[in-house]
Amino acid sequence: MTFNRFVFAAFTAFAPVMAQACDTALILTIDVSNSVDTAEYRLQTDGLADALQDPEIIETMVAGGTAIAVVQWSGADKQTVSIPWTQVRSALDVQSLSGQARLLERAFVLSDTAPAEAIYFSLELFDQVPHCARKVIDISGDGTPNGGTDVRAARNLAERSGVTINAIAIESMGLAITNFYRSAVITRNGFVMTARTHREYPDTLRAKILREISRIFG
Repeated sequence: MTFNRFVFAAFTAFAPVMAQACDTALILTIDVSNSVDTAEYRLQTDGLADALQDPEIIETMVAGGTAIAVVQWSGADKQTVSIPWTQVRSALDVQSLSGQARLLERAFVLSDTAPAEAIYFSLELFDQVPHCARKVIDISGDGTPNGGTDVRAARNLAERSGVTINAIAIESMGLAITNFYRSAVITRNGFVMTARTHREYPDTLRAKILREISRIFG
């Protein structure tokens, strides 16, 4: 074996495998603040698990090489990665993500609502997926902040970083949370979808994920 061939063989054997093309890196965040009870938490995690079993979502994720991660968040110092980045290469990858989502243990209890810190935490995670063309944070919740820093400042940093923030507002009455998310949380290229109570959350999440990972946005 010549020297050049030896170097090439060593490189291919030990160098990290390059990730395939990725249309969208999507962070799905789960609000586990004090306003979310045990049943509502399970509606969120089961809703995510069910959405990831939807044939259209599976097909779109595989076609786009979508990278996905799941974060739980509540108060200013309470954010954690519950499912680390996974790049979808096959339907089996999505099925595995669905199974992990259904088994997720709640990370925090009895804590405030600090969406700004959830955004800051999520923004740092995108350093791990530089090959993805679009970067999206999916925020959902049933209340306005009662902890942490200014969410508008976090939203503005996301915009400057080229990251889109979308949201699901879980409303019990009126549109107070929807209007807050629209004015203070989502980026200018983002959108808000409204779920009337947590029971509407699973269907709303399915529609939202499809919109986020589609090649056509608007």
